[in-house]
Amino acid sequence: MEFPHYAMLGLLLLVLVLFVWGRWRYDVVALMAMLAVVLAGWVPAEEALAGFGHPAVITVAAVLTISRALVNAGTVDLITSRLLPLTGSVYTHIGALCLAVGFASAFMNNVGALALMLPVALASARKRERPPGLLLMPLAFASLLGGLATLIGTPPNIIIATYRADRVGEAFSMFDFTPVGGLVALIGLVFLSVIGWRLLPRGTGANRISQVEIDNYICEARLTEDSPLVGMRIGSLPDEFTDDALPVGLVRGKGEYLHPHGWRVLEQGDLLILRADPGELRAFLDRFGLELVASKLSGLENVKPGELRLVEVSVPPRSVLEGRDSAFLRRRTGHTVGVVALARSGTSIHTRLRDQLFRAGDVLLLQGEPDSLDDSIAELGLLPLAERDIRVNRPMRALTGLVVFAAALALGATVMPIAIALLLAVVVYVMLDLLPVRDLYRDIDWPVLVLLGGMMAVGQALQSTGTTEVLVSGIIQVTDTLSPLWVLALLLVVTMFLSDVVNNAATALVMAPIAYGVAQQLGVNPDAFLMAVAIGASCAFLTPIGHQSNTLVMGPGGYRFGDYWRVGLPLEILIVVVAVPAIAWFWPLS
Repeated sequence: MEFPHYAMLGLLLLVLVLFVWGRWRYDVVALMAMLAVVLAGWVPAEEALAGFGHPAVITVAAVLTISRALVNAGTVDLITSRLLPLTGSVYTHIGALCLAVGFASAFMNNVGALALMLPVALASARKRERPPGLLLMPLAFASLLGGLATLIGTPPNIIIATYRADRVGEAFSMFDFTPVGGLVALIGLVFLSVIGWRLLPRGTGANRISQVEIDNYICEARLTEDSPLVGMRIGSLPDEFTDDALPVGLVRGKGEYLHPHGWRVLEQGDLLILRADPGELRAFLDRFGLELVASKLSGLENVKPGELRLVEVSVPPRSVLEGRDSAFLRRRTGHTVGVVALARSGTSIHTRLRDQLFRAGDVLLLQGEPDSLDDSIAELGLLPLAERDIRVNRPMRALTGLVVFAAALALGATVMPIAIALLLAVVVYVMLDLLPVRDLYRDIDWPVLVLLGGMMAVGQALQSTGTTEVLVSGIIQVTDTLSPLWVLALLLVVTMFLSDVVNNAATALVMAPIAYGVAQQLGVNPDAFLMAVAIGASCAFLTPIGHQSNTLVMGPGGYRFGDYWRVGLPLEILIVVVAVPAIAWFWPLS
């Protein structure tokens, strides 16, 4: 009888290790775990796939889609524009940005809210001559804090609400999370604005205004009479050339600038503007009969606007470029886009770019044909770091988007399930052309949905095999001398720690049944323990891998792995101090 317990515990431990190891994506691990519990006979095959149609999965997908509609309508832009004048001092600068992203993430995807504000933060940092590293980590943490305040703010809240519905027949409502989550978010935002940014290390890449030092990469080289490149089209340059250098511009005659289109034929005396790796520049120039010109273009400031597009982008988690190289990027874009420079963790990479595999959080400086560069960036799933156009000239569209969303929330709170209400909002957005059909599935995070569907089968297996009861009994024995309030605090800390290394949705799926079981064994209100899991699962502040928002700012902010705990550890301690008494007050244990 005990064999399934040990086997299930072993499987759960293996899943957590694979999540942390990161060798496979967490959605793949979730599918493997789902198949394992089916093959072991712990979950009937006909029930294993039911999780993919679970209200939690549908709600998450609808929230992600609505996030795109609100962006298209300009609703978030309108709110953001009102806060930009408040960037005079460092305190109000960080506070205004954190407030904007926190409010947005309470009603939309956390990463989506951060992606909207990231270019604004970088542009305002340049305008105020402040290092972006002072702003971006607080901004990322604020996107997580904001999600605590509402049901749809973050997947763990949706998971906890639907788990409660499965156990007691009634889910948490839209704003049941607000008394505790809103208070924690508010205290956290104040901490980040007043103290948190001061804890960031000095003298690192986080203190530089720009992470990509283009002057170290760009050079001018003239084609000599003996150059084998004379008469070649730029698009037909040999691999030996393009592996070591990227033509980003061409000057001919008396200074006439020409865009380096692939069909353009090189002539003797042409001045090539090259992105080249400095370490092997001399051997490269000699091989192709090029003559180095002493002066540098220092970022190509003498090129007329519109003739050359250089765009700084960040590689987000699960981009098609993650784990790929610059040759893949050139092939994927039909040789119309190339990598000019790369910065990683605040340090410019000066070795051969062809030997670098792109990672989440990298900052790339891309050069491409003006007409196609934006489309290529969107296709590759990259995040431009240039300031977006604030669409405040369309207030009616912004207001319409907000009214539709508010109506959906009201319907979800009174008349119909929230998943149905949000799906109705999606249909209305499509009918009003605020959400073009081509964008309908653009922002859906499919790996998260697969993770949710797969791990729900694992959660069912934990219950059916009695493994949850075994875990609960062990926790009760260890904490036998502690009061329920201390057990609540311990559960919150364990959940926060797990979320720092494992996806937050997976953390909520694993910890929810444990928390409910512990509360029942102690004879206290299970809602308090479920709230603790909801708070803890979304507080991943110690590592850049705890949440996509943390990873997203690592490159643009110039942070290193160890920088996160400097701000994150005091923040998590503060959250425990605030959340435990708040939960006990708003959700009494007895």
